Amino acid sequence: MLQPVATPHKSLADYTHICGRDLIEEIRELAGPLRGRRVVHVSATAFGGGVSEILYTLVPLMRDVGLDCEWQVIYGREEFFNATKLMHNALQGNPQDLDEEQWQTWERYNEMNARELAGGWDVCLVHDPQPAGLFHLVPGKARGWVWRCHIDLSTPNSDTMGRLLPYIEDYPEVLFHTSGYVPDGMNGNVNVVPPAIDPLMPKNMALSPEDAAYVCDQFGIDVDRPLICQVSRFDPWKDPLGVIDAYRIVKERMPDVQLALVGSMASDDPEGWDFFNATIAHADGDPDVHILNNFNNVGAIEVNAFQSHADVVVQKSTREGFGLTVSEALWKARPFIGGNVGGIPLQVEDGVTGFLVSSPEQCAERSLELLSDAALGRTLGLRGKEHVRSHFLTPRYLRDYLKIFGELIES
Repeated sequence: MLQPVATPHKSLADYTHICGRDLIEEIRELAGPLRGRRVVHVSATAFGGGVSEILYTLVPLMRDVGLDCEWQVIYGREEFFNATKLMHNALQGNPQDLDEEQWQTWERYNEMNARELAGGWDVCLVHDPQPAGLFHLVPGKARGWVWRCHIDLSTPNSDTMGRLLPYIEDYPEVLFHTSGYVPDGMNGNVNVVPPAIDPLMPKNMALSPEDAAYVCDQFGIDVDRPLICQVSRFDPWKDPLGVIDAYRIVKERMPDVQLALVGSMASDDPEGWDFFNATIAHADGDPDVHILNNFNNVGAIEVNAFQSHADVVVQKSTREGFGLTVSEALWKARPFIGGNVGGIPLQVEDGVTGFLVSSPEQCAERSLELLSDAALGRTLGLRGKEHVRSHFLTPRYLRDYLKIFGELIES
């Protein structure tokens, strides 16, 4: 058996005051015909990264509306995750493809996990490329299959995409964040469904300014001086080195400024520690650059505090499937600057709900603008919060899945 993941209880009714009664009633109506249906989510890890954060909310909400829903994690050793990290980077545009041995490793682990997957599901929902071979290998283990891609496939390495395509092209339903991520050759129904954040998770619940400042102070932040913060995995696509470069430009004009780079280390990301160490090296001992991760006791509340207290929140990605941290920052009504890539422009209208940038220099210029004009930051932040309320909260995401499940089971 694949490893089951335990999740907390959640009630859809608790979201009514945030999302509105109409959406909650629509969800219950869609869920009625699906009551008792067996659904399994299959992913690579239960810890670290956006996919696991989403599933810790989505799975219990699916149960609350009547689905018999489980979440299971595939088995993999270091050799497998080394190969899949290389695949992830190649699918986001890195020129280096897997070698033949690494492809064989990916195929071998998919075959192993396909054997261990139990049968009898009404829907098997497979997340990302790591377990993408399951449908091709054991289509009879579920009546309906969905592949959910969480990464940016807009400019993939063509060799990598060509090798993966036979495993994903015939999934009956496929989901992407934007239409620009859909590769040529998909034969199933293509759905464009951006993900969402849970406003009731500890990471996104309202913190008082005093509580947020208290937490930041525990990590050495001078809470009386301006703070720029980026929350993300330590990954070259998230460009923490570029954020440090932008911070240095700002510091020339505003010497009091501080920078916090806060991230979690995912179990399916073997490069994470190497890039964490590279980020520390790039900071070159600057005492005003604070580089923290979950092994420094930075959990959900701490991330919330850093995002809530920061004068400017940044997500300066150079590739980004969606970027849940963008919606998290906007939900807290913080002044926001994001890379003009991937799913970030879905969440940020430049100059209206935040700023979009394409270089460290632009990031520094916008940071100085926001740090010098608190009223502008408040205006952008409040607009951003309402944009997230309308488009990027979990009940909307649940509704979209229920629509797809209904169509899949009907067909």
